[in-house]
Amino acid sequence: MGIFRRGILPVLIAAFALPVLAQERSITVASTTSTKQSGLFGHILPIFTREAGIAVRVVALGTGQALDVGRRGDADVVFVHDRAAEERFVAEGFGGPRRHVMFNDFVITGPAADPARIAGLGDTAEALRRIAAARAPFFSRGDRSGTHAAELRLWQLAGIDPASGRAQWYREVGQGMGPTLNTAAAQGAYILADRGTWLSFRNRQDQRILVQGDTRLFNQYGIMLVNAQRHPHMKAADGQRLIDWLLSAAGQATIASYRINGEQLFYPNAQKPEPVS
Repeated sequence: MGIFRRGILPVLIAAFALPVLAQERSITVASTTSTKQSGLFGHILPIFTREAGIAVRVVALGTGQALDVGRRGDADVVFVHDRAAEERFVAEGFGGPRRHVMFNDFVITGPAADPARIAGLGDTAEALRRIAAARAPFFSRGDRSGTHAAELRLWQLAGIDPASGRAQWYREVGQGMGPTLNTAAAQGAYILADRGTWLSFRNRQDQRILVQGDTRLFNQYGIMLVNAQRHPHMKAADGQRLIDWLLSAAGQATIASYRINGEQLFYPNAQKPEPVS
């Protein structure tokens, strides 16, 4: 009991508490399934945590849902890929400013048999018109994600309402990119996928990339700090620290260094104008 009377117990308690307190310094990022399922976050976030001492918890959802998480104040940072929706988020006062971080592209994959005969087309709209004309199965994420929004814009560009094919050749899965790719592969369907998730996807069966390279398949990612004036509990300083790091030369180089089988998945462009589509 002597050590307790001499005040050593409080010192011991404080010493054991220090690691716990250090671990509690963390932020939450609401992001897309593509950034997580592609393995990008597993590559870059541990590097940021080692440098900044800030742990990052990722809530991976479709872009629309991720923005809703930010609106509710349940995330400190939003990192998504639907520019129109991101700009609405900023205009409504939920966060900002919006900054470019990186880009990759979308691809249309489908079965090797390719019943719609779209392989090698450079015109995405024509590819979708052929899929619809052939009534070939096409699986959509259908989850308000950035990929889903891009897909709907492409159908509109093709002059086709895919809803007319529901329960026939067009199916909305309502899940993230990985599960939707799995379902499409199992049933030999066409799908619009982001290249990053496709490259990390292992259950391809006889799926192939059939359409790529169209400038309309460009896929920009943006990042925003959630507005701490709306949600005072936000960890604004630590959230901004992550944003600043991702936009810095070191963060951009870390993004560029992530590869699968030697192929780069994301291209940093924080300081560069995006390609004209």
